[in-house]
Amino acid sequence: MKLRYTLVYVADVKAALAFYGRAFGFATRFVSEGAEFGELETGSTALGFVQFDTARASLGGAFRPLDADGQPAGIEIGFTCDDVPAAYARAVEAGATPLTPPTTKPWGQVISYVRAPEGTLVEICSSMD
Repeated sequence: MKLRYTLVYVADVKAALAFYGRAFGFATRFVSEGAEFGELETGSTALGFVQFDTARASLGGAFRPLDADGQPAGIEIGFTCDDVPAAYARAVEAGATPLTPPTTKPWGQVISYVRAPEGTLVEICSSMD
């Protein structure tokens, strides 16, 4: 078993793809003809977005959508990079809500947190490799 993808349910797939492209530099890998689904080029584990109506149909009912105005959901997406302060600044300039500026943890990793416009909690951090 291996993790293949993470999907975020959003109101507007094209807007999510555009934001993640501006904020984090990811290219769009795929977007369906009706923009019900889209994926970014993020490496071996894909990050995708599913339009609310498509998610409801797949699940057979309702779900609790992310709320950009409320507290973050208890899950995050993590992106690693070489220059966390620059990546954090780029994400905020692209429209992310700043939460925690870059901070060096006792184990040496630099981490920061932002929220994407749809409410996803995103960690921008240095690699632990």
